[in-house]
Amino acid sequence: MTTREACCSCGQLRVICQGEPVTVALCHCRECQRRTGSAYGIAAFFARADVLVSGTYLDYDRPADSGFRVLHHFCPSCGSTVFWEPSRKPETVAVAVGAFAAPDFPAPRKAVFEQHRHPWAAVVLDR
Repeated sequence: MTTREACCSCGQLRVICQGEPVTVALCHCRECQRRTGSAYGIAAFFARADVLVSGTYLDYDRPADSGFRVLHHFCPSCGSTVFWEPSRKPETVAVAVGAFAAPDFPAPRKAVFEQHRHPWAAVVLDR
């Protein structure tokens, strides 16, 4: 079984994920743009039972564009958002793909909120 580790910039907050992600999605919503400081965010959704968190974190709870709430968890030392819990999918935990720092990580299979996509951000999905 594949084991992957994601961590914050300073390494204090770590998330161990077992197995393959349920899905990997690229999100163009404005909140993901603000959260990442980039044109989009990419999340790997894992079954809650396959995720183990170590280290301390602070929370930020916000409404999503879908109307559901999202509880983000970030490192209190470096500020990196490493994982979050979407209330719309309570059986999963989302982990920031960039926190794995693994170029061989599975590619996104879908994109959401494309109406907010930056016109210069061309995306090729692995479908």
